[in-house]
Amino acid sequence: MNTQIATFLSKRRNWAIPYTVFMFVFVVMPLVLIFWYGFTDADGTLTLANFKKFVTSSEAVNTFVYSIGIAVITTLVCLLLGYPAAYILSRADLNASRTMVVLFILPMWINILIRTLATVALFDFLNLPLGEGALIFGMVYNFLPFMIYPIYNTLQKMDTNLIEAAQDLGANPFQVFTKTIFPLSVPGITSGVVMVFMPTVSTFAIAELLTINNIKLFGTTVQESINNGMWNYGAALSLIMLLLIGVTILFSSDSNNSNEGGVL
Repeated sequence: MNTQIATFLSKRRNWAIPYTVFMFVFVVMPLVLIFWYGFTDADGTLTLANFKKFVTSSEAVNTFVYSIGIAVITTLVCLLLGYPAAYILSRADLNASRTMVVLFILPMWINILIRTLATVALFDFLNLPLGEGALIFGMVYNFLPFMIYPIYNTLQKMDTNLIEAAQDLGANPFQVFTKTIFPLSVPGITSGVVMVFMPTVSTFAIAELLTINNIKLFGTTVQESINNGMWNYGAALSLIMLLLIGVTILFSSDSNNSNEGGVL
């Protein structure tokens, strides 16, 4: 028996079995169920009625478009705030920059709901109204580290010889940044955009807490459908969200590939 176990464990591919089982149970099966519920009705009959219901519902479509708009605004604000911070950190002393990066990431150790409740308490303390402004602020606060870290990581690993070569060729600081530093940092920017945009589109708890349920995002629509027992419609909405996320990842992958080709 011990010999059989030893032989089984000696084969490297067998170590992948637990991960394969985990992926099947917690990734593949949920996706299969979402597809099944999305393309069937309550009786299990194949139908496109769930998607037709979404397309013909002006409220659902408007919520979907509004959610994309909030996600785009949040992503742009995070990029405008995160890129300078990442650039400054990458040029700072190594120990100091690592300390600052840890301070940026430290709030991520706290549950997102607790951070959002703290934001609500802050707005209440400052007598500021909860609404769209609070929503965007909360989104940026929660997801800004996801923009800073990938950009910082890319800038820190950048070959400084390329910057020195640009300077030797007569490029001024602005040209060095626009022609050398920024193009080489595009992979980090792309990763940060994906990491901020995707959770912003699908979130619902932040919107509920920071707008007192006055503003509904697409994630809230999915949640309400599931809570109200409309599993088929909720699954169809989830598939639409997955499609949006998949398109975002596809475009980010194409951007990374084209950028790498240009650098080489």
